[in-house]
Amino acid sequence: MKDIFIYGIGFLAQFLFFGRTIVQWFKSEQEGKVLSPSLFWKLSLVASITMLSYGILRNDPAILVGQLLVYFIYVRNLHLKGAWQSMNFFIKLIILTTPAIILSYLFFGTTYSLNTFFKNENIAFWLMVWGIVAQIVFISRFFYQWIYSENQKESVLPLGFWIISICGSAMNFVYAIYRLDPVLFAAHSLGMFIYLRNILIHFNKKSLFDRINIPVVNKLIAYISGKIK
Repeated sequence: MKDIFIYGIGFLAQFLFFGRTIVQWFKSEQEGKVLSPSLFWKLSLVASITMLSYGILRNDPAILVGQLLVYFIYVRNLHLKGAWQSMNFFIKLIILTTPAIILSYLFFGTTYSLNTFFKNENIAFWLMVWGIVAQIVFISRFFYQWIYSENQKESVLPLGFWIISICGSAMNFVYAIYRLDPVLFAAHSLGMFIYLRNILIHFNKKSLFDRINIPVVNKLIAYISGKIK
């Protein structure tokens, strides 16, 4: 029962991560250019908090390190989108303090310590190193995206972001196989299509939606796209 609960949290986190990617792809596919909607970053924050909890419950330093490194980049992108300023004060306070609360619980509310956490007997040392490197490569896309966006003075998802996504996702996919982690396995097998589609959209390839010639469906797609900000 405990394992079901833990995996449930993990799948919820990956559902949210995949949901943000679907939202971004859908909007970009409809507009014919790669976009960075505010909803993408809001879902990223919720998913990251959920994934942090999963990483703690799984005693998985690779997941924990990865999420902590990019958490505040999500916040910064909301700043660049102008969405952070309009958010409720208490919601912003929760967002900013959640990582500290989770880490405080980990090291003061449980029997974990930095020493025991990074010595998980269920993970071989080489695999833990591979997992952490895979996470760093995967999340480095957000550092690239952040620097690029700061230079552009707006939140954008450049071509390099998607190329790094594919490389990091492939590494995490290998990690998931050795770790026998169905959550990571599902996440990194489903995301590859979206990464490839954004690369094609970047090079002005024809939108998949343009091939749909059903008026009702076209109107529905346009309506949903219009709701994504």
